[in-house]
Amino acid sequence: MSGEPASVRVLQRIELCDTDVTGHYHHSTVIRWVEAAEQTLLHRLGLDHLPIMPRVHYSASYRRRLWRHEVVETRLRVAEVGRTSMRYLFDVCGSDGPSVDGTLTVVKIEADSGSAHPWSDQERKVLLESGPQEDDLPHPGPARTGLPRTGPRRSGLPRVPAQRGPFQGSVPESAAHPVAALSPGAVRPARPTADAWGIGFG
Repeated sequence: MSGEPASVRVLQRIELCDTDVTGHYHHSTVIRWVEAAEQTLLHRLGLDHLPIMPRVHYSASYRRRLWRHEVVETRLRVAEVGRTSMRYLFDVCGSDGPSVDGTLTVVKIEADSGSAHPWSDQERKVLLESGPQEDDLPHPGPARTGLPRTGPRRSGLPRVPAQRGPFQGSVPESAAHPVAALSPGAVRPARPTADAWGIGFG
C-alpha cells in the first residue's frame, strides 16, 4: 500500500441522454459519473461487498459547460473515513480543463437491520492507504492504432502498466489531464458506432 487515500480515474463520453435542451450536459449527469467511478474504485480495492452505502450528502460546483460527444475524465478520491461514513472528493475535466468539482458522503449500512455499521479496521486501512488504483480508461487496441494497451487485460491483448499520478486536490490543472488531447475534433470516429477509444456515440 502506498499510504495515500485510494483514488481512481474513469473516462466517459457525453451522450445525447446526458444533455438537456440547451445542448450541454445536465447537472444530474455528474452524480452518475461519480457513482461509476466509485464502483470502479471499490472493485479495484476488493470491496465489492459494500453495495449498501446510501448517499447522505452531495455537493458540486459547476464551472464549465460540457457538450455532447465530448470526452470527460472523472477522478474520485477517498478524503475521509469516519466511524460509519466516508467522504469522497471528485472532479470532472473536459477538453478545456476542470468543469465540476465536489464532494460525496456515504454511510455504510447493515443489510439486515438497515442501521449504520462501523468500518472494519481492514476496510479502513484499504480505503485510506491503497493510493491510486489502476485507471479505468479506454485505450486504443493494437489492432486499430498500433498503440500499446493499458489497463485491465481483455481478450488476450498485451498489457503495459498504466501511468498514474497522485490526486492533486479537487481541481487539477488541465495540463495534467490526458482529456485535453481528446477534444471532439481531435478524436475522429473510426466507424459510426464508436471512436478509436472504444467509446460509442449516442
